[in-house]
Amino acid sequence: ENEFIGVNCGIMDQFAVTFGEKNKAILLNCDSLEYRLLPIETGDHVLAIINTNKTRTLTDSKYNERFSECGAALKALKKEIDVNNLCDVDMKTFQSHKHLINDPVLEKRALHVISENLRVEESANALNSGNLKEFGRLLYGSHQSLKDLYEVSGIELDTIVEFCKIYDDCLGARMTGAGFGGCAIALVKKEKLDDFSKELVEYFKNKIGYEPTVFASAIGDGVREVSLS
Repeated sequence: ENEFIGVNCGIMDQFAVTFGEKNKAILLNCDSLEYRLLPIETGDHVLAIINTNKTRTLTDSKYNERFSECGAALKALKKEIDVNNLCDVDMKTFQSHKHLINDPVLEKRALHVISENLRVEESANALNSGNLKEFGRLLYGSHQSLKDLYEVSGIELDTIVEFCKIYDDCLGARMTGAGFGGCAIALVKKEKLDDFSKELVEYFKNKIGYEPTVFASAIGDGVREVSLS
């Protein structure tokens, strides 16, 4: 993808497909490739996937630009901090060294990455303790940061999350993937999924002009060798 398509993506998708396990989340350090499997017990809730059905091409989007911006922010911080990646910087260190980043846009990008890394750790703790309400709150916080600081959302994804916030039986939602369209995920009560889908489709269509696609997900194993005999 990096060489032939020209998208500066990471390894997360490929890693999940290879090492994923049923009903487990992966807590992955993309630098060292160290990882932990975390249990996801959604109980009476389900992770719904909502496709905006917006046509997009990542090579023509701001995806590569965000990659470059993060690199520039890291370069500025490395003038005084010995780190390899933005995720190595904790919030306290960032706050005391952010003056090194002279561009307010680059500062926003760095703040997103560092705060998102903290949310990932908090989400892992929430999942380990079975606290779905806290996990949902962190999903909303993540989307807000992706929208305001990283600026990779859009009216379609924001409309989905906007609806989720006013729907009583949804604990949390966020865009997922590269953004600029694509999909969002939402933690919805199972028995309300059909109602949620119907109301969301209507809400989205009234605001955007066409319908999204909503479906339930299940966390399965990654790819495995299978015998046909």
